[in-house]
Amino acid sequence: SLEDIEYEFKIAKAVHASGVKSPAVKEIVQVNGQNGLIYERIYGETMLTILKRQPWKVFQFGKLLAQYHFQMHACDFNAEVPDQKVKLHNRNKRVEALPDDLRSKLLDALEPLPAGNKVCHGDFHPDNIIVTNDDAMVIDWIDASKGNPLADVARTSVLALGAASTFNVGMGLFIKLFHASYVKEYFRLNGSGKEEYQQWIPIVAGARLSENIPELET
Repeated sequence: SLEDIEYEFKIAKAVHASGVKSPAVKEIVQVNGQNGLIYERIYGETMLTILKRQPWKVFQFGKLLAQYHFQMHACDFNAEVPDQKVKLHNRNKRVEALPDDLRSKLLDALEPLPAGNKVCHGDFHPDNIIVTNDDAMVIDWIDASKGNPLADVARTSVLALGAASTFNVGMGLFIKLFHASYVKEYFRLNGSGKEEYQQWIPIVAGARLSENIPELET
């Protein structure tokens, strides 16, 4: 819908203006009755595509993912964009897969955790990183919010470990090695916050269930 396209345009423009390495958004267009956006063209491949072809880069790319995420989290989000804590509260409140007592515990645990005003992607994983010759661009900002970087790191962990649980043993181990490299590097750069990050994980995992992914509900 045009409303969704206008929302994505606003988010993408705010992200690019924040200083995050992301494609510039140019204009809203309509082609054959369909709404769309024109973005700056980026020449490269996604990190995931390269990993599938060169799996021996698992540790190198895990570290790179952390470095890109850390760079993003240095940027303030000075725009009218969704608040991360509000999104997490609303998603945990409405998710049907959570028992009521667990829902209450997650909402209570969320309340005292610090908010923030940093750029948070909300869906940060290797398929949303386009690697160019000497740099990288982050794409797919529809779930972006203003918030706490540690909650955003927790979201990446939930995505990775959830994915690992749905694959065979070999692929699951590969994803876990990638994730371990990512977390180790992020907290080497950040210097602190790992305990708080662990507090965010169950809250973010609960919110993830609102996305109706049956294999993660068991």
